[in-house]
Amino acid sequence: MEATTYEPMALKFSDAAAQKVKALIAEEENENLKLRVFVTGGGCSGFEYGFTFDEDVEDDDTQVENAGVALLIDSLSYQYLAGSQVDFKEDLQGSRFVVNNPNAVTTCGCGNSFSI
Repeated sequence: MEATTYEPMALKFSDAAAQKVKALIAEEENENLKLRVFVTGGGCSGFEYGFTFDEDVEDDDTQVENAGVALLIDSLSYQYLAGSQVDFKEDLQGSRFVVNNPNAVTTCGCGNSFSI
């Protein structure tokens, strides 16, 4: 039996999200900041997305760039986020970063929690 080789699925960093990150970095006046997206256990569906700004790039981070700003994903979170898109939405619920994850089997009403 021959081993199957899989190509890693890229994580997409939308133009809207990149522009918002760029604006927030300008407000903070710190060009070293990068948006970090991560997955933690919890939430009503099993896993939860989180976002934070970080100056440090760890050895196991994946970095995705758009419009001169970077998105960071640690190796543990990447397995849940592969093939996803990080976007920025403004609607009646407010403005927020969101993850459009094709791997999620179920999500909760807030869109911040998911299961695989």
